[in-house]
Amino acid sequence: MTDNDTYDLSWDEWDELVRPTEEETEFDRVVASGLSRRGFLSGLVAFGSGAAVMGLGTGASLLNSTAVQAAGRFGFTPVGVATDATVHVPEGYTWDILVKWGDKLFSDAADFDHVTGGDLATSDRVFGENTDGMELFAIGDKQIIAVNSEYVNPKLNLPQNQDGKPTSADDVLKLQNLQGVTVMEVAEEGGDWHVVVDSPFNRRITHNTPMKISGPAAGHDLLKTDADPSGTESLGTYNNCGAGKTPWGTYLTCEENFNGYFGSTDADLELPADFKRYGIGVESRYDYEKFDARFDISKNINEPRRAGYIVEIDPANPDATPVKRTALGRFKHENAACTVARDGRVIVYMGDDERGEFLYKFVSNGVYVPGASTDGLLDEGTLYVAKFSDDGNGEWLALTEETTGMSQAEICIYSRLAASKVGATTMDRPEWVAVNPVAVEAYCALTNNKNRGVKTNAGGDETPVGGPNPREKNNYGQIVRWYPENDDHVSSSFKWDLFVMAGNPDVHGDSPYAGSSNINSGNMFNSPDGMMFDTSGLLWIQTDGDYKNEGDFAGMGNNQMLVGDPATGQIERFMTVPYGAEVTGITWSADKRTLFVGIQHPAAPFPDGEGKLARSCVVAVKRSDNAMIG
Repeated sequence: MTDNDTYDLSWDEWDELVRPTEEETEFDRVVASGLSRRGFLSGLVAFGSGAAVMGLGTGASLLNSTAVQAAGRFGFTPVGVATDATVHVPEGYTWDILVKWGDKLFSDAADFDHVTGGDLATSDRVFGENTDGMELFAIGDKQIIAVNSEYVNPKLNLPQNQDGKPTSADDVLKLQNLQGVTVMEVAEEGGDWHVVVDSPFNRRITHNTPMKISGPAAGHDLLKTDADPSGTESLGTYNNCGAGKTPWGTYLTCEENFNGYFGSTDADLELPADFKRYGIGVESRYDYEKFDARFDISKNINEPRRAGYIVEIDPANPDATPVKRTALGRFKHENAACTVARDGRVIVYMGDDERGEFLYKFVSNGVYVPGASTDGLLDEGTLYVAKFSDDGNGEWLALTEETTGMSQAEICIYSRLAASKVGATTMDRPEWVAVNPVAVEAYCALTNNKNRGVKTNAGGDETPVGGPNPREKNNYGQIVRWYPENDDHVSSSFKWDLFVMAGNPDVHGDSPYAGSSNINSGNMFNSPDGMMFDTSGLLWIQTDGDYKNEGDFAGMGNNQMLVGDPATGQIERFMTVPYGAEVTGITWSADKRTLFVGIQHPAAPFPDGEGKLARSCVVAVKRSDNAMIG
């Protein structure tokens, strides 16, 4: 495989290319080939206030009638699968483009050019590439959206270069500018939404934006560089995937696959032991290290340890310096789901999006008081990691000096190693976490794991079949939910069940790979990824999976967004996106009458048509009668 081919790989495929793991064959198999779908599901226990999918008594009779059920709480008629190059929403709804990669945030930016992939000089003054997690903030009478730009597609962004390969520092700078975070004011006029160009709130945060480092790891020797001997100031935020919103109105952007940005110009460089666990090697994904010494680990060995955190951004203050909150751990952060416990302490749930990694929870020491200072709330507290038992119980294991034998700073820098030390449960790629606003429960999308029961994780931890990861070679994914003991998110104990196991009943019949009993021919999907609750307690589920519509995935079509009802287990399809695209990122307007949804990396010529570069974008979805959506 050539270097250029790596641009076409997913991040997971790229990780496995540069860091293969050894196969294991001694794990116990829980899922036997003759185990029936119904029998398997009935063996799992349902807990909590809402009926778990496994506990539904009406089964297929309740769930097979899509149009009838959708007339109830969902308020829409489900859409069918699609394999084309556009967006589909239910009858009675409309969609329109809010903003596309390369659109102006400031009037002095150049117009987008499909020949060049956009102007270098103003590439940090336009909307970024590959939109992902986002949140809307009502600031006075203004509406501000903060939205991530996760990564770049060099073949599109540098279309005049052979295979999009950077050949200069300017090429690298352009790629760096197109990633990070966009903060932008949006407004509705005559029923149509647009970006307010030149708004004082508009801002781009890129791979070169100054950052503060806070929390237990700040100032540690492992974070010091020649450019920053204090270990408290860095440049840039990388591979910003999911997001979160704090109770006090700031934006949390999450650094996920940061490892791919670092490489070595010395091919024989001996790497530190921790680099393997974090997937950092001599080869990078984008060749930054050849033109920017900051990303050359042969010159700056500590620089990768300054990435992989959650970054707090104040959307109301364009002059505020973003802050890397090391107390929330260092790993491939998917998103950050915040809630406030009964005693006022702040809880942040987080997934580490890699096969066989872990689910985390942060509990602040201090309490949140509206209007009071929030200093220290995300810097002082305890990081926990989840351990699931097969009987439906679970516990949060504290990562402390006593439980890990590591200092608090080391726990924050080497969180994966700390979690392995305490025996946490290896998970099927924990992606977005969502906290139900109307019930004390939380959900995590376990998107897929082809290595389940076959290979260890990168740290050598076994990945046995069982518990919330019940299928070997799991290519479909599932959503686990948990109910904190005593209805208190601070509690270290919980009950858990599976809200849904994705699958294909048309292909796999009565086996666990058909999915759970709330999956049928009319709503099947694979690889749940993004998730968000609306104010009524419905769960919006976004997919990033196989869209070839054949084999194990026949009948699923393009990626999609569905809506699930925690009370009944019902799931229906609300939206499909263009061929090749992932649907990711979701937020609502202040009046809940518009739903903003991200469309990332379309392979189809979307949205500008044939002969034009495909462009990631954010779309605005409304009801034709202008009623509320969620």
